[in-house]
Amino acid sequence: MSEDEHDQRLRSSILVEYNEQVIVIDTGPDFRQQMLRANVSKLDAVLFTHEHRDHIAGLDDIRAFNFIQKSSMDVFAEERVMRALNSGFPYVFAEKKYPGVPQVIMHAISTDPFQIGPMEIIPIRMMHYHLPVLGFRLGDFAYLTDGNYISEAEKEKLIGVKFLVVNALRREAHISHFTLSQAVSLIGELSPRMGYLTHISHQMGPSVLLEKELPSNIRLAYDGLVLNL
Repeated sequence: MSEDEHDQRLRSSILVEYNEQVIVIDTGPDFRQQMLRANVSKLDAVLFTHEHRDHIAGLDDIRAFNFIQKSSMDVFAEERVMRALNSGFPYVFAEKKYPGVPQVIMHAISTDPFQIGPMEIIPIRMMHYHLPVLGFRLGDFAYLTDGNYISEAEKEKLIGVKFLVVNALRREAHISHFTLSQAVSLIGELSPRMGYLTHISHQMGPSVLLEKELPSNIRLAYDGLVLNL
């Protein structure tokens, strides 16, 4: 087991701050730990890429922000993902709620651009094997986790992006994630200023060795990485 902090990875998620607006994309099982570690005291909204448990299981812990902010949390997801949240957290959506459960305001999204406060968010349709999922572009930054196919039409939404995060699970072919070579190829095709690899399996080996194989404009994302755009 590597003792390098760059190899100590929790589930994939990101926090975005823009003009005092704070959003999180995905709330995995480590959501509470991640928020505490980053000393996050304000959260305006949550976006979901898809409904797999490693991306939604921490939803219950938004109740802390309900308490601090004295308000419900805006949650943005596709209707299919909303149904999965309803099924997985029935007490959150019950007509008669138990006191103290998370308070949410649900917003259905599609592949059309939408706004959260001052932020314009452009959804990017990807395929996670047979499951449609969403990546998101926010200005010059795009986040594409959990997928291994993007159509040419959706790639057009990424033209001009300067910072691109792409999932790269392992070297060997995978049924629903980009491999290392596929992720590197996609970054090369879209030509951002910098590309970052996320959702990385331990099968990739130590990051200090892996990064030696990568082009100079591609790095490994790691817990605590901060990009100032």
